[in-house]
Amino acid sequence: MAVFASTSVVPALSAPSRSPHSGRAPEPPEARAADAAGELPESGEFSEARYLEAEAARHQMRFVPDLDQALDREGGAWKSDGELVCRLPLAWLRRHAVAPVRDAEGRLALAVARPAGWLLAREIGLLLGERPCVPVLTPESAIQNIVNRIFGESSGEEGSVAEVLGAGADGGDDAILSEDAVEDLLEDSGEAPFIRLVNMILAQAVRAGASDIHIEPYRDVSRVRFRLDGVLYERHSLSKAHHAAVVSRIKVMAKLNIAEKRLPQDGRIAISLGGRQAGLRVSTLPTSFGERVVLRLLEKNERVLSLAELGLGREDFQLMNGLVGASHGIVLVTGPTGSGKTTTLYAVLQEIASPDKNILTIEDPVEYELDGVGQMQVNPKIGLSFADGLRSIVRQDPDVILIGEIRDGETASIAVQSALTGHLVFSTLHTNDAPGAVTRLFDMGVEPFLLSSVLRGVIAQRLVRVLCPHCKEARAPSRNELASLGRAARVLEPGRPLYHAVGCPQCMDTGYRGRMAIYEIMPVSDGLKRLIVDKSDANALEAQAIGEGMRNLRHDGMLKVAAGLTSLTEVERVVRI
Repeated sequence: MAVFASTSVVPALSAPSRSPHSGRAPEPPEARAADAAGELPESGEFSEARYLEAEAARHQMRFVPDLDQALDREGGAWKSDGELVCRLPLAWLRRHAVAPVRDAEGRLALAVARPAGWLLAREIGLLLGERPCVPVLTPESAIQNIVNRIFGESSGEEGSVAEVLGAGADGGDDAILSEDAVEDLLEDSGEAPFIRLVNMILAQAVRAGASDIHIEPYRDVSRVRFRLDGVLYERHSLSKAHHAAVVSRIKVMAKLNIAEKRLPQDGRIAISLGGRQAGLRVSTLPTSFGERVVLRLLEKNERVLSLAELGLGREDFQLMNGLVGASHGIVLVTGPTGSGKTTTLYAVLQEIASPDKNILTIEDPVEYELDGVGQMQVNPKIGLSFADGLRSIVRQDPDVILIGEIRDGETASIAVQSALTGHLVFSTLHTNDAPGAVTRLFDMGVEPFLLSSVLRGVIAQRLVRVLCPHCKEARAPSRNELASLGRAARVLEPGRPLYHAVGCPQCMDTGYRGRMAIYEIMPVSDGLKRLIVDKSDANALEAQAIGEGMRNLRHDGMLKVAAGLTSLTEVERVVRI
């Protein structure tokens, strides 16, 4: 990789230079501006854009007035190259207002804010080992926006990457990694290009609100993808030759063994985000083309939602309040990984927390801190499992117990016994729907008569993406769409449209911004208790629950489609029948 190894290189690029076309040094800016002003129409206002347009024509350059907005636009003529930019010093890019970009054919070009930038393009091309095209003239503000976007910085109130990711010294210890100091992600960032590259990726993920970062090696390239609103999007394509250095940097930050490339490893990185503490769970996996890395972002100080903010309908909100208000028993929340189960349970605990209640949790990991709640994290390395921790918790005189997940029969048995002795127990299971939680506990060895005595209700949920309010498109529903809505079509007023995803810069051309939950709440009635005692299957339980008025996941999703909150396509993607 070509980098600025000597301090003498950068000043040389900013020295006065001579054009091979003219044989003379460039004119001073004032003279050029005066000449350009004379070429503009007399009635026109002298603006930066008009000056640059005239200068571009004079120097036979391309002029793009909004290059920052045109960059990476689907089907557009210009693409960013974050890896290339990170090979040049950030301070130098800012000082000279330049940014390497690529045209539609993948050729290297250089965006410059000064007409004399042709020499910079030539020299940078030599340093990067790739012959550039004609420089592209664009306003300096556009170039700064491009550099800010690539390096994960903000031109607004958020400040620089250093302010966004923090400087360790102000952050203190991270709750997720209490034994480790907060990682200073920008240490030595002016010297090591791979440190800058990794920091750029982390900063972009944090600013975009990504939940996961995937760094995946293949035969010829390494792909970087972000999971945004539950869907993976490719963000960068790195040279395969650089993959190992990026992975090594992440392993150093996570305090993993950088020499061990044959076994999977797990670690954590503690960082500070603008004064807020956050953690990254790191997982490496050896593959045929190199080590694959996945980082899960966990913001410790993110605000916990209340029950009223969970997106529950009026009837579901009443059902949820009934379950939360139980004095004892078990309430389960089910769904796949990443379906918002922890968010729902934390909202429940926040709702019932009070000075007269002793609330204890055992989690893996503790994702958010809750006031007035005692939280314990499992640690398999020292033999602290859910079952072991739960045995200790019941001796702490709890009123309410949260078990992060019921994973085995032993944990399930202790949870049932805790509920039988007067405790209110909340936990999660990985099942597709609410009735499936009952049969899952049967499989774990829980006796049907005991389960019927303690189970108060099951909440199944999924997360669906919310349509972007800036670009969603209204269309009259087709006959097939009305048929897909089913019973939910009754709430769709005559002539009312359905909304569809389109895509715009506000939502990164996805058509969606943010996510909301859809629910299936199954209170355990006397009729369901009889079926549980008889060890009935999930189909019989579901039929009974729907007969008693339960709305399944699909129905709740379709109600949100009819309300214009999400799309029919999105619900069908998440709730496959």
